[in-house]
Amino acid sequence: MKKTLLILFTLLIAIDFAYSQLAIRRRIATPKPADSLDIAFYAPKHGLRAGTMVFGINMGVWVFDRYIRKADFAYINLNTIKDNIKHGFVWDNDAMGTNMFMHPYHGNLYYNSARSNGYNYWQSGLFAFGGSFMWEMFMENEYPSTNDIIATPIGGMALGEVTYRMSDLILDDRKTGWSRFGLEVAAFVVSPMRGLTRIINGDAWRRRSTSGKQFGVPDVSIEVSAGIRTLELKDEILDKGMGLATEINIEYGDRFDVKDTKPYDYFSIEANLNWQAEQPILGQVNIIGRLMAKELVNNRKHYLSLGLYQHFDYYDSDTISAVSAKVPYKFCTPASVGGGLIYKRNLKRNWAIDGYAYLNAILLGGALSDYYKVDERIYNLASGYSSKLNFNFTYKDRFSITTIYELYHLFTWKGYSKDIDWNHADPKTLNAQGDKSRAILHAVGIRLDARLRKQLYLTGTFMNYTRDTKYKYYDNVFSNTSEGRIMLTYKY
Repeated sequence: MKKTLLILFTLLIAIDFAYSQLAIRRRIATPKPADSLDIAFYAPKHGLRAGTMVFGINMGVWVFDRYIRKADFAYINLNTIKDNIKHGFVWDNDAMGTNMFMHPYHGNLYYNSARSNGYNYWQSGLFAFGGSFMWEMFMENEYPSTNDIIATPIGGMALGEVTYRMSDLILDDRKTGWSRFGLEVAAFVVSPMRGLTRIINGDAWRRRSTSGKQFGVPDVSIEVSAGIRTLELKDEILDKGMGLATEINIEYGDRFDVKDTKPYDYFSIEANLNWQAEQPILGQVNIIGRLMAKELVNNRKHYLSLGLYQHFDYYDSDTISAVSAKVPYKFCTPASVGGGLIYKRNLKRNWAIDGYAYLNAILLGGALSDYYKVDERIYNLASGYSSKLNFNFTYKDRFSITTIYELYHLFTWKGYSKDIDWNHADPKTLNAQGDKSRAILHAVGIRLDARLRKQLYLTGTFMNYTRDTKYKYYDNVFSNTSEGRIMLTYKY
């Protein structure tokens, strides 16, 4: 938990610094492509260095776990390695934050070890898989984890490309002195392995005639919100909580431009951080990254494109108060990909409408369980599909209405025996996704933005989360949670 808080804190500092830089740039510069000199300078691949960095990450983490934390799982030898190879993969029982966010974040370090050494999106994903496989098979005395070998590289690719491109916005090889030092530090925090690579090869202090940006100056919009959040679990006894909330929304690239696109030339990210008693600080992360797309319609009135998109979704909450010991919701999809339609239409009298529709396959997901409580895990691992539908109505940048609809249908197919003796069950070898079940989850909401002055808006958001879980061996459960936010939003 302390590691999670430290990562979030440092990322917030760096992102805040990046926001200030981006705000200045957007006022004085228009989007432009990357300089050919910059592309050529950073194009060479350095496979040995990338592989050494991946290996070094694992060895460094293992040394910390073994000799400083003295964690039980870090006591490895040839026998533990043989056991791992002989037994094979199992579903582990770590907490959702560990499995579905921290492991993808770790995968992002593997990924950026290669990305910052000349490799592209797909090639860097192979390095992320290799680093994850090495850790699972050799670096722990616990059996290798099925869910980790999926979430770490695939989720790591999403987080990795986002952080790589965000660091690219910050860096500027033309700068010198304290200004350059501040940019390098901020970029290092956002993408540590890119920062380390720049230190190793000397780029961190090398002054060049061009900026070094691999993606030029893209079209970026940023929203930072802060305000009050209320959360209500609609159970037999209404359980309510109130606290402070912050929200960050970033849209990178032009969603309506699909000419000669590369993976993540367009992406959006939303992150909700809560300062509320008993609630996790990281409450929500949504990433949608475009992998490829094609225009279907583009005229004065209508725009429509079809594309392939990667999704990373993470929703977390905890017991609101002592009134009810129930957790409102937990669900996530660190490994999800599917097709998407992007639509836009200009209406009369300064109104415009745009939106998207996605249908995704979920290779790995998770949803809160009412019965499975083993070690740190209180959720079922699953696979399935999801769909998302969004419409945004705007009037002259003065007022907007956004509708949100997300559906997740998750199937937990590898359960445990109905007659299991929990008193003698070994969590390390149980090897169950959770309760045999299927869960239907909805996240439905509406957001209103009204401009107060210049770039400052009053924002109101209402969300409703429902979970309908059908269990094979237990009673079915329906859960309903509402969330409201009133915030001030500054739009860059």
